[in-house]
Amino acid sequence: MSDSAPAAKVNLRTPEVMERVQEQVEHHYHSSLVERLRGAGSILQSGSTTVRLAKQFGFCYGVERAIDLAYAARKVFPDARLFLIGEIIHNPEVNSQIAALGIRNLLDASGRPHVEDLGPDDVVIVPAFGTTVPLVEEIKRHGCRIVDTTCGDVMSVWKRVRQNASEEVTSIIHGKATHEETRATASRALGKGNGQYLVVLDLKEAARVGEFLAGRVGREEFLTEFAGRFSEGFDPDKHLARIGVANQTTMLREETEAVQRLLRDAVIARDGNDLNFRLFDTICGATQERQDALKELLSEPLDLLLVVGGYNSSNTTHLAEMGEKKGIPTWFVRNQECLESPELIRHFDLHSKEEVTTSHTWLAPAGEEARIGITAGASCPNNLIEQVLLRVLELRSEVLPVI
Repeated sequence: MSDSAPAAKVNLRTPEVMERVQEQVEHHYHSSLVERLRGAGSILQSGSTTVRLAKQFGFCYGVERAIDLAYAARKVFPDARLFLIGEIIHNPEVNSQIAALGIRNLLDASGRPHVEDLGPDDVVIVPAFGTTVPLVEEIKRHGCRIVDTTCGDVMSVWKRVRQNASEEVTSIIHGKATHEETRATASRALGKGNGQYLVVLDLKEAARVGEFLAGRVGREEFLTEFAGRFSEGFDPDKHLARIGVANQTTMLREETEAVQRLLRDAVIARDGNDLNFRLFDTICGATQERQDALKELLSEPLDLLLVVGGYNSSNTTHLAEMGEKKGIPTWFVRNQECLESPELIRHFDLHSKEEVTTSHTWLAPAGEEARIGITAGASCPNNLIEQVLLRVLELRSEVLPVI
């Protein structure tokens, strides 16, 4: 960690350790079927069923690295107490595997960290999203060894918001205020105590910031509307004079770019120029690759789209949103068990924000033509994709062809 004095560190990525880790990780998450399909053009044809996989889906490099480091920590510290700050990534199956390694969650059900009895013999794993500066400092004070799996793309955003703070530029963070990554980024946006931040969820909220800059929203109304989503001591009259846009790395690129344009135009309308606006490209490359691959997939004739992954995964949620926006029947499922029958499916409803059960023929009966697209977010392992694919074939009474 780079926020203060270095914590005790151990090199986990030795050839011997990583060879053992890779064998275990591949056993848990690999799919030879998915790899063969990718090599065959990501298309499977069986009888009257056509399945198309997105060209990019599943684990990104940052997720793979985080998982590898968590497994390596158990290998290197076989007898130590290992704690993870929350979830390593947003996928329940992966997090269950991590827990099975004997790695305990440092957070309670309400999200409060329990650090009181930590000591120098304990190991604390920072997840791929990162964590807040105050929590890192508290863990260091207990002398714990720290395994930092924070994604490099996330740390690039931190660099930008720290730069904003050093230049007395307020960071407007496009993201979900309760998301671990956004909270971690917000804590870095404070810099050395001289920085400020404001979190906006979407284009509608960014427009409200623009209206304040135009003088159409009063100070108290603004503070009430954004309560809980700005830094301590934030004064919009003062701290929106100079702004810079950053983002939670898993947001939709198109929306982040629209937020950037809207706020830049608002600053120009107020000041006559954009000298008080800062812009950095902090979109995660892997997130964008998966969104671009889904766009390509959605250009094909499809009868339905299956999006596989954890319901609290931001990047996976945005993939489901893309399918809905395109007008294709889209089913966001955790795993193959959600596909109960051709007439019954459990899935996450993007609007009610909960898992629901739909009781109607979501999947065409066996014998009728069905064109099915499948994708997954950056936190979904390939073995789950395989299981969903095999379940689709089973429900369609099809056999898996030789690939």
